[in-house]
Amino acid sequence: MSSDANDANAPAERIEHVRIEDEMEQSYIDYAMSVIAGRALPDVRDGLKPVHRRILYAMHEMGVSSNTAHRKSSSIVGDTMGDYHPHGGSAIYDTLVRMAQDFSMRYPLIDGQGNFGSMDGDPAAAMRYTEARMDPLAEELLKDIEKDTVDFSSNYDDRLQEPDVLPSKVPNLLLNGSSGIAVGMSTNIPPHNLGELVDATVHLLGNPDCTVEDLMEHIKGPDFPTGGNIVGRDAIYSAYATGRGRLRVRAEYEVDPEEGRIVISELPYQENKARVVERIADDVNEGKIEGISDLRDESDRNGVRIVVELKRGANIDVVENRLLDHHLESTFGVINLALVDGQPKVLSLKESLQHYIDHRREVVRRRSEYDLAEAEDRAHILEGRLKALENVEDVVELIRNREDRDAARTGLQESFDFSEEQAAHIVRMQLGSLTSMEAAEIEDEYEDVQNTIDYLESVLNSREKLDSVIADELQEVKDDYDDDRRTSIIEDEGQVTHEDLIPEEDCVVVITEDDYIKRMPVENFDPQNRGGKGIIGADPKENDRVSKVFRANSHDYLLCFTNQGQVYRLKTYEIPEMSRTARGKSAINLIDLDDGEELTAVVSTDEFGDDECITMVTRNGYVKRTCCSEFENILSTGIIAAKLEDSDELIDVDVTDGTGDLVIATEAGMTIRFSESEVSEMGRSARGVNGIKLQDDDKVAAMVATDDDDPRSLLTVTEHGFGKRTKLDEYRTQSRYGKGLIDIKTDDRNGRVSTAKAVTDEDHLVIMSEQGQIMRIRAGDVSQVGRNTKGVTIMGLEEDDRVASVTVVPAETE
Repeated sequence: MSSDANDANAPAERIEHVRIEDEMEQSYIDYAMSVIAGRALPDVRDGLKPVHRRILYAMHEMGVSSNTAHRKSSSIVGDTMGDYHPHGGSAIYDTLVRMAQDFSMRYPLIDGQGNFGSMDGDPAAAMRYTEARMDPLAEELLKDIEKDTVDFSSNYDDRLQEPDVLPSKVPNLLLNGSSGIAVGMSTNIPPHNLGELVDATVHLLGNPDCTVEDLMEHIKGPDFPTGGNIVGRDAIYSAYATGRGRLRVRAEYEVDPEEGRIVISELPYQENKARVVERIADDVNEGKIEGISDLRDESDRNGVRIVVELKRGANIDVVENRLLDHHLESTFGVINLALVDGQPKVLSLKESLQHYIDHRREVVRRRSEYDLAEAEDRAHILEGRLKALENVEDVVELIRNREDRDAARTGLQESFDFSEEQAAHIVRMQLGSLTSMEAAEIEDEYEDVQNTIDYLESVLNSREKLDSVIADELQEVKDDYDDDRRTSIIEDEGQVTHEDLIPEEDCVVVITEDDYIKRMPVENFDPQNRGGKGIIGADPKENDRVSKVFRANSHDYLLCFTNQGQVYRLKTYEIPEMSRTARGKSAINLIDLDDGEELTAVVSTDEFGDDECITMVTRNGYVKRTCCSEFENILSTGIIAAKLEDSDELIDVDVTDGTGDLVIATEAGMTIRFSESEVSEMGRSARGVNGIKLQDDDKVAAMVATDDDDPRSLLTVTEHGFGKRTKLDEYRTQSRYGKGLIDIKTDDRNGRVSTAKAVTDEDHLVIMSEQGQIMRIRAGDVSQVGRNTKGVTIMGLEEDDRVASVTVVPAETE
């Protein structure tokens, strides 16, 4: 084959065949490691990312220190970009700006002059308008960098050298924290108090076997620049022990009940103040937070001040809890991830401080070696000068008789056994150095240098001595820069729950035959005179009617019994609160009701006592008692409360203790009173026993639990809005399963009995009609008469309307 052919095939022979997935995998790994190690994660030793380190080193090289004039930010950015960080100028400037913001950095490293942004999210002015210089604390990060304390590498174009890490006289990783997102990982390290960090580091220096708990005796927790409160200590310990944790950070605020206001003085870290105020205002306008009349941002350069003015009568606890839940509390997710020997690693508190200590030991060792070499060189020169002074006449004579300096230097080496460095120095000496006073100063300096050499050798030869140097220098930094902690640690009293956001109040719950349900505050309905028509309390859809109304506290757990004998558990506040004219929400969204299943009775579990029972009565007159403990664990799909015949329904429920009497009222106006002890306690699946012997077409309307000392009256209300009260002691006790006594006349005027309740004169009645009219009256306004009477008008109804239900608001809740 010719040489031309060989030349043509040469490029092909250099082609390497690789699988594309292998090349993609390797390229992505290379990119990921570049981002991880060269951009997004801080070094555990100085706590800086490359861009932070390069900005500070560029300023150091420019001579822009804390005691010089400010320099244009654009100049600093330009030098950093041109010499060390070949990326966009805006990215460098954004970093410089953040290092100057006292609300972003616990200890700012840049002293800025001009507009460097605000907590409201306002951006900094353009770099051509702002000026900057190093903060004194930043100089502590760079101190001794010229003494070969850290390694240097070539910059991006090999023109200059830049430090791989700064000497860092302070543990900056934990001091100012860091945040960043790399490929497949992120870091989020909170800032800390300098004094606490120094104390913990010194403690670890002297006690290498100490635990995280020991270190937390010194470091109470993160210390955010914006103050605020960290809720609970367990999360702090978890973050320090494992390197990961979730801290609840709460705003600092003061509740002033007398003035009716909440004043916010500190916000959680990294919260945008203007955005917080805006979100609160939005929630007020949308009705999510009620009770706020005014919202003002009175913040100035002295700090945050947001004033929340409350309406008269507003529930201040509920407003406070709603603000906490949505606006004044946030979560800070701690991920203590940093580069250790170029590799990302999640670190505990002890590991972070230990790596810093190891770094400082290396820095102090290298600095001591550098200073020792300098001191030894100086001592060697001083030894030569002292030797020259001892032979001053001969030395001067030799130098005068030589042709030039090189010859004089060679002669001194040969005649007096000087080293080359000593001879060169002596040749350059001035005659004034040969005076007796100068000789005394040289001897004093030589003694000082020898002391320095002895000290540096002791530092290098003793770990204990070296550690004491580190501790002393840390203490110096603490003395110069320590300040008070800004963030408080408060006890965890539990997170704000949905229940905390609901005011505790008495409610009226309305249910329709088609199972629409809603709640309304009782206070929405003012008491009226007996015989009135009431006001609209519900707006049932066509062919639907109100079937039940009952009173409950908004924080009660309710047992909801249905006509089919099932029982469900529900929190009152889970029932949607709606206006008087609203139809309500389908109960199937809250309770898993079957077709034809309706809620007929409700009791609050707060009424349960030891050894009490749920006593139930059915439409056909069966009565049963079941221990309350059998209703403790209720599934979301409900459980059986009573086994019913096909034609029967559960009609009423009460909580009893087994020692009193039961009064059963029927739709035909009959009542029977018998001892509760005649009804044995039985299981949930039992049908029960006969309670009253019903006449043809009669059905049970209600049941009341009472005893011999009960001062209350039995209120009986008919479907046409008439009713009466009769003292309970007028109903004599009979045997169970009797016909009972006549209670009220159920003629055409009265209609059939709708319900019966036990009431006092001071109780209030909330009466609901099938068409949604609601009326609240005082029970004492209903005449108290004997049995077997017609009663009086309680509520005026339209011709085709009927009383659906009555509930009692006890006098003690008024």
